[in-house]
Amino acid sequence: MLNRWNDLEAAKYKGDLPLRVYTSRLLGADPALVLHGGGNTSVKSTVTDLLGESVDVLYIKGSGWDLETIEEQGFPAVKMDHLLKLRHLKVLADADMVNTQKTHMMNASSPNPSIETLLHAFLPFKFVDHTHSDAVVALTDVKNGEAAVREVYGDRFGIVPYVQPGFDLARVCAELFEKAPESEGMILMKHGIFTFADTAKESYDRMIDAVQEAEDYLNEKKGSRVIFSARADISRPTVDVGHLMAAVTSALNAEGSVKLATLDDSPEVMRFVNSAEARALSQVGPATPDHVIRTKALPLYWDAPDLSSLDAFEEGIRAQVERYKAAYKDYFEVHNAKSPVQKILLDPNPRVLLIPGLGMISTGGSVKDAGIVADIYRHTIDVFEWAASHGEYSVLSPQDLFNMEYWDLEQAKLKKSGGAKPNLAGRVAVVTGAGSGIGAGAVREMAAQGAHVIGIDINEAALKALERELGKGFTAAPADITDPEAMARAFEAGARRYGRIDILFANAGAFSKSCTIEEMDPAIWNGGMNLNLSAQVWTLKAAIPYLKRARGRADVVLMGSKNVPAPGPGAAAYSCAKAAVTQLGRVAALELAQYGIRVNTVHPDAVFDTGVWTDETLKARAEHYGLTVDQYKRKNLLKAEITSRQVGRLVADMCGAAFQNTTGAQVPVDGGNDRVI
Repeated sequence: MLNRWNDLEAAKYKGDLPLRVYTSRLLGADPALVLHGGGNTSVKSTVTDLLGESVDVLYIKGSGWDLETIEEQGFPAVKMDHLLKLRHLKVLADADMVNTQKTHMMNASSPNPSIETLLHAFLPFKFVDHTHSDAVVALTDVKNGEAAVREVYGDRFGIVPYVQPGFDLARVCAELFEKAPESEGMILMKHGIFTFADTAKESYDRMIDAVQEAEDYLNEKKGSRVIFSARADISRPTVDVGHLMAAVTSALNAEGSVKLATLDDSPEVMRFVNSAEARALSQVGPATPDHVIRTKALPLYWDAPDLSSLDAFEEGIRAQVERYKAAYKDYFEVHNAKSPVQKILLDPNPRVLLIPGLGMISTGGSVKDAGIVADIYRHTIDVFEWAASHGEYSVLSPQDLFNMEYWDLEQAKLKKSGGAKPNLAGRVAVVTGAGSGIGAGAVREMAAQGAHVIGIDINEAALKALERELGKGFTAAPADITDPEAMARAFEAGARRYGRIDILFANAGAFSKSCTIEEMDPAIWNGGMNLNLSAQVWTLKAAIPYLKRARGRADVVLMGSKNVPAPGPGAAAYSCAKAAVTQLGRVAALELAQYGIRVNTVHPDAVFDTGVWTDETLKARAEHYGLTVDQYKRKNLLKAEITSRQVGRLVADMCGAAFQNTTGAQVPVDGGNDRVI
């Protein structure tokens, strides 16, 4: 466990709150301590109010902030005198606790204080740190875990039996400390660790040292033993992994939800998933109850999948998901019956799927959510290994896990959710020719409307620039669209990352060299047909197996041209290719409607900020019509200049709710062309 404290760096942070920010970020920088909003920190300090009076406050990590990136504004200041008065209460409901903390903040616009605010307040130290350290959790996640804790820490740390976070936990911890005020910290069974001191450095050092002691103990217990023994009956997939992933998300979305799924088949993860111990360990429960909100209590574990046949796998995964959902609903009904307040059933689908031979699949409404689930479960695997090295892995009872998963505070968030979502929220789109022009415009518009986008283009540098601009919601898939094998690989890469593909915008193409039919040579004709027609056929063919699994929520938009209804001389190769693409769209609309796949074509004209229009081509076309270049750009009825982003916006809209009952349509976006009209 690396101690990241640096005296020179720390000296830059003057004052209580800045130092609190500094050491909080040190803790947040290590995922073996906290993950994705986990853990919390505080500092007791003094501020001056509007009347010029000095007020003792607790700066505590606010809801929604992550320790790795937290800023000063992420620490709401709560009045200490009021918090300390609450110590004398016998009972305090969660909702009342949240309300009274909020109503005694110094700034009403600050984020909500942590649910563990009172625990921090009741400990009489300036700095308090709390993490869900993998090593400490692994120390406690065994039968008779208290004995292991005592073996490591002796009497230096208090041991707190599991109590759900809130007022009761704060009161129990305060009482324990009052009986042993010499304690360096507290170990919360099945939960985590608290350290505290009057300086930021000492509290942080105590945390790192305590975690290191746990790691040393666990590593010594493990020694050279192999905890995860490889199964001999595991085989790798012999069919396309991307199609297997699409089958998984199709099963997960059977009830109409929109989920992504991402695959981790790294050697570290496969060592566990392919082990003889994976079934038993994975079905015990999460490493810490805080994780149940993200991962559910249990993953789906499929002991013997058939990875040699797509049909068999698809049938099998549907059956596995249905069994999981039925078991989850039984779990809900049993424990909800014991609840004094009836709960709202959460999505019964698994968040984590462990499939030997394939890997660990994590799911979520976005790639960020699925990534968080994956990060948590990777650390859960580490806890499995450490815990199994010194005892029998054991966590909370199903009732305790249910209480955490269906905590009133989490249910309140659920009741407040359900507002309007972006038009393409959670959907996955492939855009060809994504690196520039209309393709890039469509990528940006689809991303702005909530889609995750896989961009295909031969220009890898342009795709990487989009990846930097748009972040995790965009995946660069460099490929030559005229190479069917390269396109198949690009689709598979996208499906491995997102689990499905339900939108295709087949945009890539180029304007063929202007020449009359008399001047035409085979290179111009064949090149135009290969790029602007044949490549679109193979792209659509590669997409269809993924689109069919979108359960009636799939869209194809093909790139046509004004030249289809209104061709001009000198453009035979381009115009004929686009006319054929339009006919392709009509046939595809007829063939794919049975799967709920909509196929529409967009016909732009005079979009000059694209790679199709070189300066040479633009000048030649303007001269052909006897116009200047500027006049040629606006030669439509509305005298409008059509941009790539405007066309991209129309394409994104055509994949949304407004076009849900439209297929086989041809939509112009040209400012009005008298020849077309």
